[in-house]
Amino acid sequence: MVVLNKIYTRTGDKGTTALGNGDRVAKFDSRVAAYGTSDELNSHVGVARLQASGELDTQLSMIQNDLFDLGADLCRPDMAGDAQSEYPPLRMAAAQVTRLEAEIDVMNDALDPLRSFILPGGTALAAHLHVCRTVARRAERLTVELSHGEEVNPEVVTYLNRLSDWFFVAARMANDQGRADVLWVPGANR
Repeated sequence: MVVLNKIYTRTGDKGTTALGNGDRVAKFDSRVAAYGTSDELNSHVGVARLQASGELDTQLSMIQNDLFDLGADLCRPDMAGDAQSEYPPLRMAAAQVTRLEAEIDVMNDALDPLRSFILPGGTALAAHLHVCRTVARRAERLTVELSHGEEVNPEVVTYLNRLSDWFFVAARMANDQGRADVLWVPGANR
């Protein structure tokens, strides 16, 4: 169990932060940018949940928990040393991706196929979910960039990729099952 008695520690006052293995790095380190963006995404999901209810709210709650798992995974470099750790680090698992895919399939089956690109918007919930989608894509890009120089659990990248797809389909569902999607009209304002 995590116990946070004191919120400020002063250890980051000189521009560094501690990773999950205790290493100190600059706050602009690529790893920190990747898990910081997943934290930002989690906050946007919290805002989206203000508009959600029922099963969608439950699914968004699970995603928020997954995003904390994902941040815990990213903040622990050196996957090769996992077996020797006193406390095995939390790593993203394929089952989390599989769950997203199953949810996408169920939602997508209720939608008519797209015949145009859509613009972010429609209902308030759909607009929030589109913001989540774009922040998920940024988190994915930062994580892929990190993976080109450091070891990253491949399930993290897969999860973020699938998550942005999940947000896209969920946004369509929030737009009256796609009937209230805002369609892109190419060159409409020329």
